[in-house]
Order: sequence, then structure tokens, then C-alpha cells
Amino acid sequence: QVQLAESGGGLVQPGGSLRLSCAASGSIFTIYAMGWYRQAPGKRELVAAITSGGSTNYADSVKGRFTISRDSTKNTLYLQMNSLKPEDTAVYYCNADLQDSRVGVRKVYWGQGTQVTVSS
Repeated sequence: QVQLAESGGGLVQPGGSLRLSCAASGSIFTIYAMGWYRQAPGKRELVAAITSGGSTNYADSVKGRFTISRDSTKNTLYLQMNSLKPEDTAVYYCNADLQDSRVGVRKVYWGQGTQVTVSS
């Protein structure tokens, strides 16, 4: 059984910062890639992703403001969000493309989401 648990969301003023975390636990053999998505009313988008080799990919809307990183020793993913804007308001989900050590199956797992609200 694999679980992803996000934390770090909340309410922040425009221009502020937040750091999201996503801890993966359970029967993990290897993680190939992890990423952050966000869901706003009527819109879902990939925010950022990182591979096991450290390659990163960002949505154009967050380039230069958000930084994705990963601590492989802890199976934890981070998203540092700076210069936040009201349009960044959404539920943020992490996912992990990984291989389960119990059954040897590779699949994508999702966390439960954390709300980020940017408002004055």
C-alpha cells in the first residue's frame, strides 16, 4: 500500500510564499517521477514535475516563481512557491509514478490535495 500526503497549504497574501510538501510512504520499490498539479474551478494543470534523474518541468505560468525539489532519501517532494498571485489559488495535488515493492506494479499514485488560497 502506497500513500501520498500533502501538507503546507493555506491562506497567503499576494506576493507571499508557501512551501508545499508531499511525503510518499508504504511499499515503494522505486520512484520514477513526481509532480504537482493544481485544480481550480474548470481548470486543471500540471504545475511542475521532477524525474528521478533530477530533470524538471514547469508550467509557463509559474516559471521563475515556483521551484520543485525532491529528497530521495525521504521520498518527499517539495514545491516552493514565491511571488504568489490570486490566480495561483487552487487545490494542489502531488503525484508519484512509482513501482510498488509488494506486487511489482508500476502506476501513478495521487495525494488527497491541499488548498492554497492567495488573497488580500
